[in-house]
Amino acid sequence: MSKRIIVIGGGAAGMMAAGTAAARGLNVKLIEQNKLLGKKLMITGKGRCNVTNACDDVRDLINNVPTNGAFLYSAFYGFTNHQTMDFFENLGVPLKVERGERVFPVSDKSVDIVSALRRFLIENNVEIIRDRVDDILIADGMVNGVLTQKRGRIYSDSVILATGGMSYQSTGSTGDGYTWAENLGHEIIEPMPSLVPLETCENWYMELAGLTLKNVEIKVTDSRGKKVYTDFGEMMFAHFGLTGPIILSASAHMHKMGEENYKLSVDLKPALDEKQLDMRIQRDFADELNRDFKNSLGGLLPSRLIPEIIKLSGIDPYKKVNSVTKGERSRLVAVLKNLEFNISGFCPIDSAIITSGGINVKEINPSTMESKLVHGLYFAGEIIDVDAYTGGFNLQIAFSTGHLAGSCC
Repeated sequence: MSKRIIVIGGGAAGMMAAGTAAARGLNVKLIEQNKLLGKKLMITGKGRCNVTNACDDVRDLINNVPTNGAFLYSAFYGFTNHQTMDFFENLGVPLKVERGERVFPVSDKSVDIVSALRRFLIENNVEIIRDRVDDILIADGMVNGVLTQKRGRIYSDSVILATGGMSYQSTGSTGDGYTWAENLGHEIIEPMPSLVPLETCENWYMELAGLTLKNVEIKVTDSRGKKVYTDFGEMMFAHFGLTGPIILSASAHMHKMGEENYKLSVDLKPALDEKQLDMRIQRDFADELNRDFKNSLGGLLPSRLIPEIIKLSGIDPYKKVNSVTKGERSRLVAVLKNLEFNISGFCPIDSAIITSGGINVKEINPSTMESKLVHGLYFAGEIIDVDAYTGGFNLQIAFSTGHLAGSCC
């Protein structure tokens, strides 16, 4: 009789774990409470699904995991990003590499990734059960199965817990896995939002909701003025705060939100120093000498941003360009090079892309993903206290840890 495996959670990590275990000839049941598998996968990457990152070396993967990256050494080397790409292409999903080595399906449709994973399950005879797990069963210090709402007790030799974190709770990530693991003696590092939009004390930009700023540089500092993080790329104003790739990545470094008073500074023209920017403004002004100041910045800024920058500069919008003083130009340069926001907090955890925190990695064998406390209990994906930057790295964590758990259970 083949070994019986139960995988709880039909997301990226759970499907990879279930299919991998079944491909070894094991008897695998995948339990998912949602009607559809891969519900969170469907909305990642704005519905395009950033599958992984095509960086050259596994060390690059580890370097993009600020929380417990070294723990993933075996998982990443056991199933690399390039193996992930081969995996999906062999399942009939052609991939493409975009800016920042981000990997997407050529179709730009996340449903193709979910469908491929479902085929992987079906081809390997995984039994998919639509039910809700209430508890994990233990006998003599070993996993014995699970208790479900509809079917009652389902017995197994191993259980792989792949229930995700607490982000995007509408997709089923409710934190149940933390409760079960804690009841079995595991320490839970407090779940916090990561890769999450930021709320600010300022609200002047609320009317700019939807405006994207490209090729800007941000700097985050703490209460002492110490630099915490810098990045270059794209951000966006939203009705709830600041968002976009570089903002989401910055949030992963604000570990002491509530204790620290973080400031975020935006350099709208990072390619120019202050002197060069002043010269650029003077050249623009030379062509607009008799126009109102408010009509002179079209070549420098997005039109929706101009009125707000003028207010922040304190320059009369109706002042003729030929009357703008050197001191006023200096104020304009200062605003463009240091658009400052006081961060008041993270947006709610349900709006986070991923959860920081989870099962303490010290209690998980990094070579197998098995619990060090309970024999036969394995973990995969976001439930573990690891989280990465944007760019496909978090899904790679899910695939690598899922593959390792499915290979070792």
